Amino acid sequence: MSVQTTIIPHSQQPLVTRTYPSEQELDGFITIASKAQKTWSKVPLKERIAIGYKFIDEFKALSEDLPMELTLQMGRPVSQCAGEVRGFLDRANYMLSIAESALADVSLADTDKPGFRRYIKRTPLGVVLVVAPWNYPYLVSINAVLPAIIAGNAVILKPSPQTPLTAERFALALTRAGVPKDIIQVVHMSPALTSHAVQHPSVDFVSFTGSVIGGRAVEEAAVQAKGFKGVGLELGGKDPAYVRPDADLNYTIGELVDGALFNSGQSCCAIERIYVHEAVYDAFVEGYVKLVKGYKLGDPTLPETNLGPVVSLASAERIRKQVSDAVKAGAKTLIPEDLFPMAKVGTTYVAPQVLVDVNHSMDVMMEETFGPIVGIQKVSSDEEAIKLMNDSPYGLTASVWTNASANPTSEEAFLKFVDELETGTVFLNRCDFLDPALAWTGVKDSGRGVSLSKFGYDQLTRAKSVHMKIKTS
Repeated sequence: MSVQTTIIPHSQQPLVTRTYPSEQELDGFITIASKAQKTWSKVPLKERIAIGYKFIDEFKALSEDLPMELTLQMGRPVSQCAGEVRGFLDRANYMLSIAESALADVSLADTDKPGFRRYIKRTPLGVVLVVAPWNYPYLVSINAVLPAIIAGNAVILKPSPQTPLTAERFALALTRAGVPKDIIQVVHMSPALTSHAVQHPSVDFVSFTGSVIGGRAVEEAAVQAKGFKGVGLELGGKDPAYVRPDADLNYTIGELVDGALFNSGQSCCAIERIYVHEAVYDAFVEGYVKLVKGYKLGDPTLPETNLGPVVSLASAERIRKQVSDAVKAGAKTLIPEDLFPMAKVGTTYVAPQVLVDVNHSMDVMMEETFGPIVGIQKVSSDEEAIKLMNDSPYGLTASVWTNASANPTSEEAFLKFVDELETGTVFLNRCDFLDPALAWTGVKDSGRGVSLSKFGYDQLTRAKSVHMKIKTS
């Protein structure tokens, strides 16, 4: 019998242990879900939505203990974890508010010929396997789990071994609200069991959020399965920002420091590389470094800490190596190591770092860091910025910082970036944010598929066309 143990990042002590099922037990869970889904899909949509709103109340009742519990699992400062709970509820509310319209039949009555009636139904897929990550376990899982259930699917939720309690709390609130227990099952799985579940003939769709390597493994497992099943992949990022010469520097610096350091940079849409126009480069770097130096790295359970550990010793070692390799290749570090004495080799505490004299021959500007590190590179034009921002294997988000409200030509310049950037989202004067009304998607190695917005419901259902000839004579 195999088990997984969650290690508290900052103390390296065990927190909780969970047991993996056998393959036969896993098959049984999936079979039960498939049978239950056929009944659940017949529950009227308005009733499913009403249960969804009751779920929000049930989750709120659990939420007081969630911030510290989340901190112990993945290391984010406790002062910042309540924000994830709020974001979770905001997304749930929005996806419920659009469910009726997003899942409604598409009528073609306006174009029907006499004697005919045509429309398109949105039909649930069946059993959806959701593989959730550890870095934002609530925020990411809500994107797929709740819309899938509201659309009439059953869900097998596989949480990260680092954050097993988050999925259990999520499922508890759902079942207390009235979702049948066989419709939302939390199953802890090893990589081998996850592949087995992906290949199971009764799993109809897989929603995966995680690394590129993990996404490839899921895709390969799905290809090897009998039949054809959908796979949604939300993978990594190396998200760029460009600071134009007319940007409001005080505002921009604060936003981009937060965008790079929040959650210790452990976000697929964290700012990892910044391109700054030469006209404001020196002032930007000076202000950026000053703000980073004021961060407090430490025990994430303390309220004054605003920068916690990274998730694991292996992650810390990989991040330090990326910085070291960049320095050996000619990059310059601007944050003295002695400012953050807790950031010692052999711990999960990694000091924030700002690198200049960087270029695209360095991994720190090309490969995902997933840590509190940012490279800043000088550019001379919008065209150079666009070229460098697109010179990446990833394409999740990008942000442009310019005073568009005061200068119409700046807005025109921004719209050129919108057209030319190879990303799923383009921001103006903000970053590292998901609006549930907008489709969350990526290109290149950032994956494929979509969550949130109306299009998130489209991914979790299929179109069924109904073509009726009413008059036969």
